Amino acid sequence: MKIRVYYEDTDTGGVVYHSNYLNFCERARSEVFFDRGITPVLESGHFVARRVIGDYFASAKLGDLLEIKSELLKMKTASFILKQAIFKDEVKIFELEIVLAYIDFEGKPKKIEPLTKELLLSLFV
Repeated sequence: MKIRVYYEDTDTGGVVYHSNYLNFCERARSEVFFDRGITPVLESGHFVARRVIGDYFASAKLGDLLEIKSELLKMKTASFILKQAIFKDEVKIFELEIVLAYIDFEGKPKKIEPLTKELLLSLFV
């Protein structure tokens, strides 16, 4: 997914504020679902961030066009692990590894159903 850096994404110096890299990755994860005509909120639950590890390599600035790439690293019983990287002109500027836990609508952990696992594998592989 490609995303443009707007003024609202930056600090007063025109550099992307550090937390916005997480927002860009979240948008890319959601967009994968929307591109298929579905929502990330599924019939029996949804995913929440359980753990995030991020590495910053370089800054993005106002007006830059960024590309976010997502890769499924591991599927577990009630969660999955994604690696997402943000590139500017083919140069990686940010990378994160995120554990996304599946929960029901009361907030309780839930096993990922086989059809949902198949969906995730088709979306992120």
